[in-house]
Amino acid sequence: MYQTDMYEGVHAETVTMTGANGDSINAYFARPLGTGPFPALVLAHHMPGWDEWYREATFKFAHHGYVTISPNLYFRSGHGTPEDVAAKVRADGGIPDDQAVGDLAGAMHYLRSLDYVNGKVGIFGTCSGGRHAYLTACRAIGFDAVIDCWGGGVVMVKEQLDAKHSVAPIDYTKDLPCPILGLFGEEDSSPTPEQVKQHEAELKKHGKNYEFHMYPEAGHGFFYYHRPMYRQAQAVDGWQKIFIFLEKYLTISA
Repeated sequence: MYQTDMYEGVHAETVTMTGANGDSINAYFARPLGTGPFPALVLAHHMPGWDEWYREATFKFAHHGYVTISPNLYFRSGHGTPEDVAAKVRADGGIPDDQAVGDLAGAMHYLRSLDYVNGKVGIFGTCSGGRHAYLTACRAIGFDAVIDCWGGGVVMVKEQLDAKHSVAPIDYTKDLPCPILGLFGEEDSSPTPEQVKQHEAELKKHGKNYEFHMYPEAGHGFFYYHRPMYRQAQAVDGWQKIFIFLEKYLTISA
């Protein structure tokens, strides 16, 4: 809770980290100033790319007390505007799941190497990033919480599988080691409400700790204030739920 006499400060910059296959990639990193120890968070960016919204989200989480890193999952696809790079990735059919998991796991290890992190690391993602966040939490050991915001493609039919996406993320549910918060819109088509119900049923089947919220009058990307899909009331409530969830699972009481 904010107090008017408290010290505040955030440091933010682009860094280089080790991702999948030992590759060096760039990432946006932000941390609250002070000695900590602080909880930490990896952000998996969406299909629009490694863009300004994810810079703002990285800074927002740091402002709220989380050491946060957002790796450039499209680093190997070349450089340019986020929109141009994302268009190339989209045309290529996305990035390989194994590569995304390796990059995001590398970001988690980067955070765990910092002596001002409290030992708790979560992962957050929206859109395709929500899918990647869930997939990575299930497959990479070391995450303490996962937030999936309208992650499409968690539930996949056989015809959607290919060399880059050989297993549907929902099929890894039994391996999920940590609590999950899911935020979804009733008017979304990816994931549809029915797909969210399938995901929820699988979590329930395996006895996982989950919290799902389905928002009425909201579709895909309802947090994105710069787009027509933005829904103010639902977004404000969603952000409140995110910070309550993170405090519950990543903050270590003195």
